[in-house]
Amino acid sequence: MGEPRGIFCSAQGCVGDVIIEQRLVESKEPASHVPLACSAQYCAFPVDGNVLCLWNTTDPSYQPLTLRGHHEPITAVAFGNTVSPLLICSASQDYVIMWSLDECRQKVLQGLSPRGVVMGTLLGQVLCLRLSPDDRTVAVCAGNKILMLDIESRSILAELEGHRGHVTAAEFCPWQTHIIISVSEDRSFKVWDHHVGSLIYNSPVLTAFPLLSLLIDAKSRQLVTGCANGQLWIFSLVEGHHFRCVTRVSLKKKSESFSRRVESRLCCLPEESQHPCTHGLEKGDEVEASLPVLGLAPCDLSAIVSAPCVCGLSSETTSCLWIGSSAGLFIFNLANFELEAVLHYRDFRSLSIHVAGSCAVMSKANDDKAICLLTSLFGRKIVMLEIRVAALVRSQQGHDAGRHLSVLPRTCVGPTSPLCFTTAKESKTPPAPQRQSAGRSTVKDQPLVFHTKVRSSGYASAPHVTMFSPKANTRKRGDHSSRCRDGPRSKEYPLESSPPTKLYKQRVLAHGPAAAHCVQYSAGDGQWLACGLANHLLLAFRADLSGTPTVFSGHDGAVSTVCWSHDSRWLLSASQDGTLRLWSLRRAELALCLGKDVFSKPVRSAQFYYVDTFVLLSSGPELQLLKYHIDTCKDEIQRYKQKNRCKRVFRLPTTGRTEITSLSAVNDFYSYLVLTAGRNRTLEVFDLNAGRSAAMTVEVHSRPVHQICQNKGSSFTTQQHEAYNLFATTASGDGIKLWDLRTLRCERLFEGHPNHGYPCGIAFSPCGRYVASGAEDRHAYMYDLGSSTFSHRLAGHTDTVTSVAFSPAAPQTKPHRTDESQLSWEPVNLRHIP
Repeated sequence: MGEPRGIFCSAQGCVGDVIIEQRLVESKEPASHVPLACSAQYCAFPVDGNVLCLWNTTDPSYQPLTLRGHHEPITAVAFGNTVSPLLICSASQDYVIMWSLDECRQKVLQGLSPRGVVMGTLLGQVLCLRLSPDDRTVAVCAGNKILMLDIESRSILAELEGHRGHVTAAEFCPWQTHIIISVSEDRSFKVWDHHVGSLIYNSPVLTAFPLLSLLIDAKSRQLVTGCANGQLWIFSLVEGHHFRCVTRVSLKKKSESFSRRVESRLCCLPEESQHPCTHGLEKGDEVEASLPVLGLAPCDLSAIVSAPCVCGLSSETTSCLWIGSSAGLFIFNLANFELEAVLHYRDFRSLSIHVAGSCAVMSKANDDKAICLLTSLFGRKIVMLEIRVAALVRSQQGHDAGRHLSVLPRTCVGPTSPLCFTTAKESKTPPAPQRQSAGRSTVKDQPLVFHTKVRSSGYASAPHVTMFSPKANTRKRGDHSSRCRDGPRSKEYPLESSPPTKLYKQRVLAHGPAAAHCVQYSAGDGQWLACGLANHLLLAFRADLSGTPTVFSGHDGAVSTVCWSHDSRWLLSASQDGTLRLWSLRRAELALCLGKDVFSKPVRSAQFYYVDTFVLLSSGPELQLLKYHIDTCKDEIQRYKQKNRCKRVFRLPTTGRTEITSLSAVNDFYSYLVLTAGRNRTLEVFDLNAGRSAAMTVEVHSRPVHQICQNKGSSFTTQQHEAYNLFATTASGDGIKLWDLRTLRCERLFEGHPNHGYPCGIAFSPCGRYVASGAEDRHAYMYDLGSSTFSHRLAGHTDTVTSVAFSPAAPQTKPHRTDESQLSWEPVNLRHIP
C-alpha cells in the first residue's frame, strides 16, 4: 500500500489546493473495470480479484481493512445507507455476502478473521448491488433480472424480469421506497414496484450504446442516466409527468463549450493572473473521442454557489451531481444543465492515473472535500483522490461577472450621460423678424392666429379633413365612453394565481395567408392588444377581443416588432421593409415614419425606453437611441405641416461589431441597462448612463438568440426587487435559458417544447413565476421557474405558435400563431362574466 503522495503545483498555486492523491495501491490482477464504492467514511474496492479492501477516508493513517470470503473475482460492491450499523455488500459468481463493518473492525482488533453473512449463492454474474434506504432489502442485479433479497431472513422477496440485456445499475426511489428503477445494456430503463413485483413503466430504446450509470435526485425529482458514448438522459419523476424526457446532454459538447467559456473569462482577467504556474500541470495532448459516464453521484454546492433566493431559485434548491468519466470529473448542474467545473486527469502530470477504467465519487453535504476512487484503464493501479471542491469551482468561474449590474439604478444620471439629452429649445419657436416703423415704434407686428374655437371661420369643417388625410379608422364615441366607464383595472394581479390553462376566447385575425408574427399587451393598463401580421398590417384589439380592431396600414413588409408606450397612447412597429413607424392609437394614424434614409441597416428590434423618453432600436451592429417629439396640438388647418420630429442622440456598436439579433430594456421604470444578443451567440449588457459596454458573455446558446425577455412585472404587481434582474433568452433548437443579470449565469434551462427551426417567442408572467413559450407542435407551453420541465401545455392551435403574451392586469395569456387566429386562456378557477 502506498502512502499519501506529495502536494504539487497547479495553475492557482498548488495542486494541493484542488486535488491530493491520498492513497495508491497496485493490484496483482488488472484493475480496468473493477467495481468501486464510496461512503462518508470508507471507500471499497476489490484487490487481487477476490479480496475486498476498504480505506478510511476521514483518517488516511488507519490501516486498510481487508475482507476475504469470495473465491471468484468480485463484480459488484455497495454500501448501506444507515450509519450504525454500516453495512457493505459484495457479490461474485459464487456468493453475495453482507458485511457489518463495525463487527469486522472488532474482529480485526481481536486478531480474528472477519466473516460476513452469505445472502445468496450462484446467482449469476452480478453487475450491480443496491441497498434500500432502510437497509432491509438488497437489490441484486444478476444477468437480465433483479432479485430482491430480504437481509434479515436472507430470502428472495421478488424476482423482476423484463430486461433483454444485463442490468448495469439500479436505484431505489428516495420518496417512494417501494419503487426501484433499473437501466440495462438493452439501452432502456424500467420502473418497478418491488413490493408486488410488477412493472410500472418501460421506456423505449434511448440510444445506440449501453446505459452504464443511474442516479435519482430527490430535490429536483429527476432521473439521470448515462451511457457509454457520453450522453446523459434526464427524465422527470414528478407525479403526472409520466416519466417525460426533460433533456439530453452530450458530455463532450458541454466540456468543449465550458472550456471556451473559461478561456474567455481568463482573457478578461488582469495580465498578472493570466500566467499560471505550470509545475506539475500540463495540457492534455489530445481530446477524448468519447466520455463514457462511468459513475454518477450527488454534489452539494450550496456552500460555494451562494445567491439570494429569487422566485424560488436558490442554491439550496439547485441540485448538482458528479459525473465520473475516463478522462476526468465533471460537476453538472441539474437546473441549467451546464457544467460548473471540470477536472481533467491529464492536466495533472503527477497523478498516477490519467485514463480511468472505473470511477466512484462521494461528497458530504456542506463539506468542501470530495473523495474520488479511480482505477487505471491500462494498468493495475487504484488511487484515492481528495478534491477541494470550492477551489476547483472558483478557479473556473468568472470574476465579478456582473456583480455590479442591476436593472434598478443605483446612481444618479451622470452629466455626460446620453440619457440627459434634451432637444435644444424643444418647445420654443424662433421669433419672427420684427420691423419697427417711425410712427408706431411701440406697436409690434404679430403673426395672424386662427383660433380653433371660432365657428364662423369654417376652417374646422369636414372638407379640411377630407382634403389632407381622411381618418378611415375613427372609432365611435361610444367606444371612448365605454372605455372611460370601464376604466383601468385597479385590482392587483394575484401573485399566487395558477397559470392560464382554460381556453377563454378565440378570434380570427385575418382571412387568407397572413401569419401573426408578434403580439403585445399595452403595458400601462392592459386594455389593448397589438398584433403584427405578415400581410403588412398592424391590428389593435381590445384586451377581451371584442369589437372591431383598429387597423394600421402603411408598411410594405411583414410587421416583425410591436411595442406599446407606457401610457398606452402610442404604438411602435418595425417591419421587414426596413422602416420604423410610430402610430397614434387615439387618432388611428401615422405619427412618425423613419425609413432607410435614417438607418444604414434594417431595424431588427425597437421599443420605447426610459419611460417613453426615447426610442431604443438595433440597426446592424449598432445600438441607437432616438429622441422624438410628437406634436399633440389639434390644429385642423395646419395638419399638413410635419411637426413631429426625431433625432438620433446616441449610437454604440457591439463588441466585435456583430449584428444585433435581439435587444431588451425596461420601460416601466427608469433603468440604465440594455441587453443585446449578437449573431455570434454573445450576450452583451450596455450601461447607457456610462455610455459603454458593461459586461459580456459568450456562447449563450448553440444558435443565435432570437429573443431576450426580461421579467418586467406590471403596474398591477409588486415583486421582490431581485426578481427584476431575471431575464430569459431563447434560440431555435436550444430551448429557453433563465439568467440572473447580477452574475450573468444561466440559472435554469427549459427544453420541453419543440422548437427546431421557427423562432418561437417567450413571455414572463406579471407575477414572475411562469414563462410561456410558443412551439412548433401547435401548442403553447407554460414553465414554472422552479422546475426544468413544462407544467402545462395549451392546445387549440392549428399551426406553429409564434408569439405569446401575458395580460398585465389579469391571469390570461394570448398566443399568436401562423394560422391567422388568436386564442386566449385563463386560469381554471376564473369564469368569464358577460
